[in-house]
Amino acid sequence: QVQLVESGGGLVQSGGSLRLSCTASGSIDILNDLGWFRQAPGLQRVLVAHITSGGGTRYNDSGGGRFIISRDNDKKSAYLQMNNLKAEDTGVYYCLANVRLPGTFESQNFWGQGIQVTVAE
Repeated sequence: QVQLVESGGGLVQSGGSLRLSCTASGSIDILNDLGWFRQAPGLQRVLVAHITSGGGTRYNDSGGGRFIISRDNDKKSAYLQMNNLKAEDTGVYYCLANVRLPGTFESQNFWGQGIQVTVAE
């Protein structure tokens, strides 16, 4: 029904930057909130940043002003600009979209497949 494709991950040196992108496609009536999550090896998936349909944002403490989430509604896309990356930012980053499907008043959550970010010290 809804597909999310992430891009922009990779290997970067500590202190470097990456910009992740997530584009949604499929049966979408309204693209509601969007979020980025990180899952480090052996740990649970945790919220990194969240943006509402109106552009309101919130971050977890580890972002510390280093990360910026944004969205482009026309492109059905979300972005995560990550600056001054640290080794502890390493993990698989997942995009989450809350979508209202056509012909319904219900919203569902959809996940992307995840993309690896590795920060080398």
